Amino acid sequence: MRKDRAEAPSSWFGPVEKQAGAWESEPGESFGRLWRAFMAARVMLAVVLLALQAFIYALGQPVSQVMIALCMVYFVAALAVRVWAHPRPPGSNFDAQWVSTVGVDVLAFSALNFLQSGAINYTALFALPVLLASVLGPILLALGTAASVTLLLLADAWWTSLQLPGDATARFLQAGLSGSGFFIVALLANQLALRLSREENRARSSQSAARMQTQVNELVIDTLADGVLVIDTHGIVRAANPASRRLLATEGSARSAPFVLAAEAAWQPLAKLAQMTFDKHSPQQADVSLEHASRHARRLQVRTRLAASRDGSHESLCVMFLEDLREMEARVRTEKMAAMGRMSAAVAHEIRNPLAAITQANALLEEDLPDAGHRQLTSMVRQNAQRLARIVEEILNISRVQEQAPLAQTDSLPLDGMVQQICADWTQQTASGHRLQVHPGTGRTAVLFEAEHLRRLMVNLLDNAARYASATSGAIQVATDVTASGQARLSIWSDGQPLEKTVQSHLFEPFFSSESRSSGLGLYICRELCERHGAQIGYQRVMRNTLEGNEFFVLFRSARAGEAFPRTGFDTMSA
Repeated sequence: MRKDRAEAPSSWFGPVEKQAGAWESEPGESFGRLWRAFMAARVMLAVVLLALQAFIYALGQPVSQVMIALCMVYFVAALAVRVWAHPRPPGSNFDAQWVSTVGVDVLAFSALNFLQSGAINYTALFALPVLLASVLGPILLALGTAASVTLLLLADAWWTSLQLPGDATARFLQAGLSGSGFFIVALLANQLALRLSREENRARSSQSAARMQTQVNELVIDTLADGVLVIDTHGIVRAANPASRRLLATEGSARSAPFVLAAEAAWQPLAKLAQMTFDKHSPQQADVSLEHASRHARRLQVRTRLAASRDGSHESLCVMFLEDLREMEARVRTEKMAAMGRMSAAVAHEIRNPLAAITQANALLEEDLPDAGHRQLTSMVRQNAQRLARIVEEILNISRVQEQAPLAQTDSLPLDGMVQQICADWTQQTASGHRLQVHPGTGRTAVLFEAEHLRRLMVNLLDNAARYASATSGAIQVATDVTASGQARLSIWSDGQPLEKTVQSHLFEPFFSSESRSSGLGLYICRELCERHGAQIGYQRVMRNTLEGNEFFVLFRSARAGEAFPRTGFDTMSA
């Protein structure tokens, strides 16, 4: 249907001028229904006319053969249009479509009215073509049809007055009144059709907007990280987004809506909270625990909102928002760590200059002190100043990691050769050769990792192992191998005491250490280096040569041509 009567689209059977009517060139559903109803009415009217002629003949009255032939021709024409024609709106003038429908009706009824010779008045039949042109066509076609009918009625009155002398004034008056009535019918019917057209346009626009809004709502809800449940007053979940199905999953299986919320014993706290929302007609919030028999309990923060009907036209619904408390705590912990890192970097910048002045002043003072006791004190100052300098440098290195731009391409390097070289340099610097054993096992396998970054990674892990390993031979073992999935693997094992579970869960977090003299940044830097190069680092307690020890392992990504990784912030690090 048309949305703007000022437009002028083309009809299939003629041009559509301005104010062409209520319907578009491509008919809508309402137009199709009306068109089929009018075509069926024409066929039924033709059948009635034939039945009327048969009834007159049965009563013994003379029936004109021309009348019967005319009714038969009209029946065939109406039936042909109904069966083979398609619902298409007429043009603004008397085009071919008008001739096949409205024109046929006007001519047929005029002929019947002319041939009836005063026996039967067929004037009322003209209402059908007038309504057809008014409802399905523009106002110009409607008024034109009414005008043609009026002229034919006046011509018939004039012809009858010539054939049957008498009260000609009454005949002309009757024809004029009938024509005026058809003009009024045409105007009113056309306005009603326009009203129907506007309402259909408005309904279609509203449906389109509602459908689009529904699609947007479904997309937003489905992509939410929080779970969303829509629950009715009977405790039935009408809708559930993927996040909520994951949070409610029992024994690894997620249930699709609709389902009864109270069906699972673990979901009872949620069902009670939804019922409380309906009873109190107010939002609720609580922390609940879903106790599953097959796995650990899941702690959730639950918020409910009541979607109530304002006019009582539909039932109220409870919208429940689910959020995993563990994920919330992890996000809060990450934000705190990020804030602490920014603050620590700022503090480190402020400490570095005074620390350098202290170190320089202590060195000058140490040169002028002959007393051994005083020199011992300056040595303590020097050692602690160096320790503070290392901590400051580690904090600044972490800041550089977070601010560096991505690396266009990471070069591949032979893992075994680099590991052997780094281990040799480390034993020479730390004099720990008697404790370290190296077992290369990847052959010529190359991995994607920066050489200096691999050196820093291994030095941190070796220093950590040396701090807790015993003094026996083979207390520290470095090995490389290839896993069943084809990944190169590096492991650094030491025979130290097992770590407590509380320590294991925080191994790679910044500023966490089991020793008071450690900065707690070494393993965190190792994890950052691995993540920057697409590698994975982990810890486990394993047996080596009948001895149980602590193993830190790294799984590398194999070198492939053209594979790029982000740049890290450790380009300036030294071993």
